[in-house]
Amino acid sequence: MPTWTLHTEFKFDAAHFIDGYDGKCGRMHGHSYKVYIAAKSHKLNPSKYLKSADMVCDFKELKWAASVAEKGGLDHTVLNEEIQGSTTAERIAEYIHKETKARIPDGIDLTVTVWETDTSWVEYTDKDV
Repeated sequence: MPTWTLHTEFKFDAAHFIDGYDGKCGRMHGHSYKVYIAAKSHKLNPSKYLKSADMVCDFKELKWAASVAEKGGLDHTVLNEEIQGSTTAERIAEYIHKETKARIPDGIDLTVTVWETDTSWVEYTDKDV
């Protein structure tokens, strides 16, 4: 069976605090987040920008979070104002995954990796790997 996997990465800057955290992460602070997304599909699809079925999905749709809030992204936002619930790295990765899935064709398996620092990251997928 043919398989295509798109890979992309991008960065965004944002502030947040972890409500109820007993330590410095409970106070407002910022990160330069790095995000890596892998999108795997067994078929090619059209997109908003290309009507023929020649891509897994558009890279633009995978990189939405790098946009500023006014354009629907997370760059230069306070994540607590954009994400319902906790803003741990785990929940940020889950949120980006959920919002990305809503923007791309059905049947694409996503893996989202979010680096909060150079040495600390989390990977999220909704598939059992």
